[in-house]
Amino acid sequence: MNSGLRAPFDREFAIIQDDLLKMHQLIDEAVARSYASLAGRDPELARQVIDDDEIINQLRFKIEEASLALIATQQPTATDLRKVIAIMHIVVELERMGDHATGIATTVLLMGDEPSLKPLVDLSKMVELGREMLDDSIQALINQDTERAKKIAARDDEMDKYYRAIFDELVDIMARQPDAAPRATYLLWCAHNVERIGDRVTNIAERVVFVSTGDMQELNIKEQQI
Repeated sequence: MNSGLRAPFDREFAIIQDDLLKMHQLIDEAVARSYASLAGRDPELARQVIDDDEIINQLRFKIEEASLALIATQQPTATDLRKVIAIMHIVVELERMGDHATGIATTVLLMGDEPSLKPLVDLSKMVELGREMLDDSIQALINQDTERAKKIAARDDEMDKYYRAIFDELVDIMARQPDAAPRATYLLWCAHNVERIGDRVTNIAERVVFVSTGDMQELNIKEQQI
């Protein structure tokens, strides 16, 4: 891109990037609040997560439209084009994470006043890990840090181990206590939503590598999905 077009591109791209950071913040808050609504059995907080999901959706559309306009008007090439394309993919992943947070909040409403089946120790660790991975992935994108992105993707194995432990424990509880099956299922739904957040962060990390190298590669191939 010649120097005459550089300034307009940089200015418009900076706006898109700022909106991406805003979207990341909204997602982080949604995940944190959805878990808080589960841990505290707080239906009002759960409803807030569900209601706020529309804000996330609209911000996704805004970023996509601005990205398409930037491509059409500035015609970026090479790394600049890859950055814009990557952001268009990343906002989809972020929006889906918002859906996973909404899924947890919806489950909280379904649970009603039923007592908790078990302490949420591993699930709490999953949520904390997912939020850390997400923050690292966005920072890796901003700094075009390929090595950091690859390390983030590798941490998804840790997320899967937590999920497997929860899955096995809840299946065992259902086998021994059939009456507890509905409550166990609710927790499985919540754990699965958090595990999927880890998968989507891995997808973001792959886009970070794409921006820097131009090569799309799967960073964390899973042998088996639960």
